[in-house]
Amino acid sequence: MYSTKENVNILTSLLVKAGITKAVVCPGSRNSPIVHNLCACPDIECYPVTDERSAGFFALGMTLADNEPVVICVTSGSALLNVAPAAAEAYYQNRPLIIISADRPAQWIEQKDGQTIQQHGALEPNVRKSVTLPEPNNDEERWYCNRLVNEAINACMLNGGGPVHINVPITEPLFDYSTANLPDERRITLHQAVINDAEVYEIASNFFCGEKPMIVLGQMIPEVVGDALEAIEALKKVAVVIQEKLADDDIRPSLPIDEALNTIEDDDSYRPDHLLYIGGCIVSKRLKHFLRKSKCKCSIIVDEHGNCCDTFMHATDVIQGAPTDVLGIFANEAEGIERKEFVDKWDSVFTKAMAIREKITPRYSQLLAVKTFHKMMRELDIDGELFYGNSSSVRLGNIFSDQYIYVNRGVNGIEGSLSTAVGYAVAQQEEEDVYCILGDLSFFYDQNALWNENLSPNLSILLLNNGGGGIFHQLPGLGRSPYRDTAIAAQHTTSAEGICQSHDIVYLSAHNMEELTKGLERFFNAEEGPVLLEVFTSPEDDAQALQDYYQSF
Repeated sequence: MYSTKENVNILTSLLVKAGITKAVVCPGSRNSPIVHNLCACPDIECYPVTDERSAGFFALGMTLADNEPVVICVTSGSALLNVAPAAAEAYYQNRPLIIISADRPAQWIEQKDGQTIQQHGALEPNVRKSVTLPEPNNDEERWYCNRLVNEAINACMLNGGGPVHINVPITEPLFDYSTANLPDERRITLHQAVINDAEVYEIASNFFCGEKPMIVLGQMIPEVVGDALEAIEALKKVAVVIQEKLADDDIRPSLPIDEALNTIEDDDSYRPDHLLYIGGCIVSKRLKHFLRKSKCKCSIIVDEHGNCCDTFMHATDVIQGAPTDVLGIFANEAEGIERKEFVDKWDSVFTKAMAIREKITPRYSQLLAVKTFHKMMRELDIDGELFYGNSSSVRLGNIFSDQYIYVNRGVNGIEGSLSTAVGYAVAQQEEEDVYCILGDLSFFYDQNALWNENLSPNLSILLLNNGGGGIFHQLPGLGRSPYRDTAIAAQHTTSAEGICQSHDIVYLSAHNMEELTKGLERFFNAEEGPVLLEVFTSPEDDAQALQDYYQSF
């Protein structure tokens, strides 16, 4: 049986017709008709999560697992605002998140009624579309409700995907579940436009006229990279292709980008004259600064929405199209083109940097912990997906990982990293082990990710704890502030041991190299999970280890 609320039933019916199979549901009374419908619907599997902020990132992680839209349903009031960080991350990562909020009737907004705020447009501008459904009383209003839901679902799936917000006012009574069947709603199918192949071939032809062509690949989901793998490998023969582990789904050592740039410094001969930028954010600040000084005759952006994301400050063209389509056309155009000296020049510096990297043995630090983690993964032939936290963690992962890295790089915030990994692990619990590597502030800020009845045993967490925001010890000049440690870097003495006990998570710890080695052996061979290994280091040693590392190049 379903709710008697018509707008809720129209919404539920269209979610099913759109093929939505997963919903993250949060507690509340005003959203109970929606939650009831989602749970009662045999085609949708529901995952209860109490903390809305964590729930938003949990749902985001699930979208990464199968690249399909996921619903998150919250009640009225500030509950919706707690989803804003996940909505922003999904917006900049192009992830298909359908955020459904229950709302109070319009006449009671701003009348000092409980859990009542202005909800329509509350998540803008970080959603692709916002709609507020009517509570229909006639056929025209039912048509309007149907149309709005169709528009929102289509916007969620358009141009690579993105978050949308569906706001649902619901009047009392709330708890009547006497409707036998969902209505047979009209589904409006959107057919996306395709790129103009001839025009893109012409742009590609001009691109390869350059003496120093370079292709930069920003963050892309592994399915997209995998589909374009053959094209990317073909392009490497005629152009310099730079990709971090956020855009590299092949099992091989990460490209030593920052290390090479440290060697090159400001040598203009390494700067491209023709540049193609595809995908989302890149982590390397050095690369961005280096390319912003390039004088490119041709600088092309590929963006599925057609946005001019002029990251390197010299764009000449924007191609609205899918990365796989554009890379395929460029690879076809590259056939028969001779290898450029520019490619050999960059290959040489990458090879030298890689050789130096392999010889470096850091002091005990987070740098050493991440290096040892990846080395042991290779030696033990461990297979699993990697989720990194932002800031220092993902930068270390980009140095040592030889496989794809998931990271919330849309907004680059520390919140939600653990929740995203938990959501992915739950969605993949029968297929993949998931390893989450993150810093202490990211972990403790998002510890409610573990307050989750869906928590699955395939999750392993490597927690890098140096007692605060370690990256703030690496920023030149910040040490002159007497408030760096207490107010800026959030210095603390917190441990995850008690949190693990509360949530029945196997807890391991390491304070030196011997304990790190033994801890990782137990970590990878744990028979029960989830498991967490907390690696304690000092921020001073972490900063010095990183400084020593880059001074080696």
